[in-house]
This record gives sequence, structure tokens and C-alpha cells, in this order.
Amino acid sequence: TRYCLVMISTAVVDNLFCFSLMGWILLSFVVIRWEEERYTDGSKWRFLEHKGPVFAPPYEPLPDKVRFYYDGKPMKLSAPAEEVATFFSKMLDHEYTTKDIFRKNFFKDWRKEMTSEEKSKITDLNKCDFTEMNEYFKAQSEARKQMSKEEKQKIKEENERLVQEYGFCIMDNHKERIGNFRIEPPGLFRGRGDHPKMGMLKRRIRPEDIIINCSKDSKHPKPPPGTKWKEVRHDNKVTWLASWTENIQGSIKYIMLNPSSRIKGEKDWQKYETARRLKKCVDRIRTQYRDDWKSKEMRIRKTALALRAGNEKEEGETADTVGCCSLRVEHVKLYPKMDDQEYVVEFDFLGKDSIRYYNKIPVEKRVFKNLQLFLENKQPEDDLFDRLNTSILNKHLQELMDGLTAKVFRTYNASITLQQQLKELTSDDSIPAKILSYNRANRAVAILCNHQRAPPKTFEKSMQNLQTKIEEKQNQLSAARKQLKVAKSDHKASHDDKSKKAVEVKRKAVQRIEEQLMKLQVQATDREENKQIALGTSKLNYLDPRISVAWCKKWGVGIEKIYNKTQREKFAWAIDMAEKDYEF
Repeated sequence: TRYCLVMISTAVVDNLFCFSLMGWILLSFVVIRWEEERYTDGSKWRFLEHKGPVFAPPYEPLPDKVRFYYDGKPMKLSAPAEEVATFFSKMLDHEYTTKDIFRKNFFKDWRKEMTSEEKSKITDLNKCDFTEMNEYFKAQSEARKQMSKEEKQKIKEENERLVQEYGFCIMDNHKERIGNFRIEPPGLFRGRGDHPKMGMLKRRIRPEDIIINCSKDSKHPKPPPGTKWKEVRHDNKVTWLASWTENIQGSIKYIMLNPSSRIKGEKDWQKYETARRLKKCVDRIRTQYRDDWKSKEMRIRKTALALRAGNEKEEGETADTVGCCSLRVEHVKLYPKMDDQEYVVEFDFLGKDSIRYYNKIPVEKRVFKNLQLFLENKQPEDDLFDRLNTSILNKHLQELMDGLTAKVFRTYNASITLQQQLKELTSDDSIPAKILSYNRANRAVAILCNHQRAPPKTFEKSMQNLQTKIEEKQNQLSAARKQLKVAKSDHKASHDDKSKKAVEVKRKAVQRIEEQLMKLQVQATDREENKQIALGTSKLNYLDPRISVAWCKKWGVGIEKIYNKTQREKFAWAIDMAEKDYEF
């Protein structure tokens, strides 16, 4: 799992299902095409041509009637300062702008964009009034909603023109869709959880920031007039088309191919095949690391207690998030006995994306004793696994199985859990009930991987609206049942064909409304259970899509009920490949 000790998972491994060589050959045109175009020298392509990215539109100054106020008085801002002020004004209704760290970071970065005169006047964010700006952008949003069909069609056509011009590339004689050819506009960084950099200014990306990647013999993308690219490369060992470094965390951003592309699909397929290979040897690996708990070498003992690896970070550069190699003594507490359970480990730390992980987990005595040993004579700020780093851990995993990483373990655990849960939860019921079973299986994986989310702001309102629909449907059902009762009574009295048909019509109406009511009730249950769980991350990244496709085919559920259009394009290879008897 993402954070829990790997040795806690002791799922029984199912019998391995293997495809024959002939089976692979017959799978699909997509797979054949992958095999035909794979290069043996590490190259991803021989020819790559594209038009480059689409930049965010330049800032348009606010109308004179829309004013910013400081200390109750209107104040005209310079264009750079006004632009950054609009980012904050658009978020006035969001809780972010009430958080001290967000406000502090925003004000610090905003002042960097001010003139010296503005800096001398604007010294207190609490005295700033962005109300008119906020109302202006709300009116703009409402005006967009009220646009005529002709206006909306014009915008749609322009977007389609951009897609046709910039949204495709030529890679080795194939026209491939590009995933994200638009550069993200400037704004304020939000982050997840309690990120210490929330509120900082995400700067505008310019051509001078962009590295272009294409083949030497292609028609190179042209930068906007009067500008130039940072660099033009011809690296066919990578698949990105353009890259730049964002200013908040210093991470590199890429323009990549669409998930439905050949390269992306092949990479996905290989990822899940690696996880399936782990299924062959997971019992051996678990036996080995259980033996390693008793090793005389402390480093081996610590390596055997594997959590999410985590990456090293510059001190003070990013949020205080941790994984295996940076977990500290203060993040772990040991209880020989707690709540009628023995050898309980309490975890409390910020994991990936600053999401808090808190859990109490009973472990085996040997694990508990080792953790006690690792905690001895250490201060709260000391590393728990002080003789372990990501390089050592990854090298150890590679020795256990070629291609094995912490992510492969998560992919294996997530996929095998989904398959087991679907077998346990699915029954020959209605389609809505089957979909609820699928979502509950997916939820079990999301909980396993600690994929949390904050409840949506509109959750209570949407639940109230759904409850109102349920009550209305219940009233309809009550009325329909009364009408059916009357129709039956009339038919009992007359025994003619007309009254018989009326009974059948009323009976079908009752059945239809019962189905509609059940669908709404299932929807309400599903929405409530999903309130704080994010299903998307595991669904798109850790669950072998062939499990879901096979489940759909076995139980007669339309694949569109599980995957939306974009997801179906991403997993086209799995839809072609998997039959109803597929086993992970």
C-alpha cells in the first residue's frame, strides 16, 4: 500500500493466468503495432514534428469602472500588480483566501510585482478591498453562461481550430494526439492539504522558458513573433514535446502525448504486466523479508520494513512530507496493547501532496520489536530508518525482481484488491446495484492507497437536491401504486380487456418508478460513501483496466458506465485486449 507496511498485506495469491504466444499475437492490432514499432536502441521515435505549445492569452487590464480600494480609497494599480490582484479577487469566495499562510504568501509575492510607490502605500492586506474586482469577474462568468448559441458555436469552432493546428503531432508516420498543448495561465498556487507554499504566484510561462523537442529533419515549431525558445533539442530517447520549469517547487513540466497514444498505451500495458509478474514471486519476496526481520545487519532489517519510498528534498524547499526514507521518530508511536489489540503502531505524518496520514495498525511481534529497536536512543526529529535511502531501497527491490519498485508494489496491491473485491461484492442484480458494487470495490482500493480528498463544497447542497428527488419519486411511487390498486379493483369488477390492459399499464408504471427510485437511492449511497475518497487516482494509475473491462463484459455492464470518453480512449488497448475471463 502507499503508506502502510507492506508486510501487513498477506493476501493469498490466486492461480496465475498466463497468455500463450499465440494469444498475444491474436490480441489486437494495437499490440501488434506496438511490437512492430519498438526500437531496440532505447529510442522512442525516429521522426517527431509538432507546432509547439499554445500560450495563455496576455493580460487584459480591467475597465476603469472596476476599482481596487486600499484603506477605503480607490487606487489605480500598475498592470503587473493589477493582474496579480485579480488572481486573489477571483478566489474571495474560496476558503483559501481566509488561510493565514495563503494570505501571507500571496501578499509577499504580490508586493514583488508592485512599483516602489505601490509598495510604500500597500502595506497591509487586511486594508485591501477586492470586492469590485470579484463582482466584475462574477458578472463575466454569468455573461458567458448567457451567451447565444451562435456565440458559443464560434468559441467552439475556434477551440477546434486550435486542436487541429496544435493538438496533433507526427511521430514515425503516425498522427498522434497531444495531451496538454496549452500552457497553464499564471495564477496563485493552491496545493493540497496544508501546503506551506499555497498562495504563491505561479508566474506566466514565456517562450524563453520553453525547451522544444523534435527531430532534426522536422519543421521546427516557430515561437511567437519577437521571441525565441530557450532551446531546441532532438532527443529521441524521451517522449515529451516541450518542457519548462515552474517557479513554485522547481519541478519540470512537460507537454506529452495524449494517454490514448501508442507510446502511452504501451507504457501502461508494460506497467501492469510488470505488476502481474510480481504476482508470481510475491510470496517468495514476503517470505524473504520476513526472514530479513531477524538479520544481524541493521540495514537489512530496516530495508525489510518497506513503505512508500519518498524522495529527498532540499530543507525548507517544499512541504514537510515524508515516506520510508524520511520518516522520523516523531511520526511513529508504539503500543504493546491498545483497544484489545497487541503490538499496535500509530502513524501520524504528512504524506504525498501534504495529505495527513493517521492510522493505528496491529503488526506482528517481530515487526514491533524491530521498530522498538529502531527508536532507541533517538530524538523526535531523528530519522526512523537512518541507514536507508531511496537508492538503497530501489536497488534492494531490483534484486528481488527485475523492474520492481515501490510503485509496482502499489500497483499490484491495488489491482489484486480490486479483483478480489469485485468477486466478493458483485451479484446478479440490477445495473445500478452492480455499479455501486464496482465503486465500493474501487473505494476499498482508494482507502488502501490513502487517496483522500476534502468533501466538495457543494456536497451538502447536492445531497439535499438528490434527497428532494428521492422524496418526489417516493410520492410518485405511492400515487402509482394507488392507481394500480384502483385499476385492479376495476378489472375485478368488469373482467373486460380494457380494464386488463389498464392494469398492465399501471403495473409497468409502478415498475418503472421503482427502478428510477432505486437508481436515485443507489446514487445517494454512492455519493455519501465517496464524500472523502478520491476514486480517480487509483482508477487511472494503479488499477489494471483489463480487470474492469472483464468485469463489465462478464456482468453485462456498459464500459461507458465505468470509464468516461477520455478514459475509454486512454484504455483502448485494454478494451480490445481483455475478455470476460481475464485474470490479473
